[in-house]
Amino acid sequence: MNKNLVQQVTATQIRNDIPDFVAGDTVRVMVTIRENNKERQQAFEGVVVSVRGSGASKTFIVRKDSAGVGVERNFFINSPVVASVVVLKHGKVRRHKLYYLRNLSGKSARLQEVIRKDKIASNLAATKTNTDKKKAAEREKNKAAKEDKAAKATEATATEVKADAKTEAK
Repeated sequence: MNKNLVQQVTATQIRNDIPDFVAGDTVRVMVTIRENNKERQQAFEGVVVSVRGSGASKTFIVRKDSAGVGVERNFFINSPVVASVVVLKHGKVRRHKLYYLRNLSGKSARLQEVIRKDKIASNLAATKTNTDKKKAAEREKNKAAKEDKAAKATEATATEVKADAKTEAK
């Protein structure tokens, strides 16, 4: 098989809008959920337990505590189901796989936060592009609504002028 061809195909499937994160980081993953004919986004916020794989098949596990029950969820980074990933804070850890968090609960399951200056700029850039796209879409929507409202107002004034002209002619 041609390795270059496989690399080219996988390169087209890799997303660039996802920020870099490692195990121990707290992230908010916006997941697209389809129910019947409707589509909505739901947040899944928790600690990244592990990141594995590479390229198009890279996955990560996020763990959160929901009503006293630990919930873990696997995500493919390049999946269309993952709408966005936002890194909320970086945890201070010494391992790549944090499976020991499964045995901890309460305050002992918390990770100490660390500020990474090298990661902040790249995460802000990725988050900014996503928010910029959303804001631009909102601006376009508002602009279209204003133009529609203005068109309706001019139609209303035009009909009033015609009605006044008819009454004056009588």
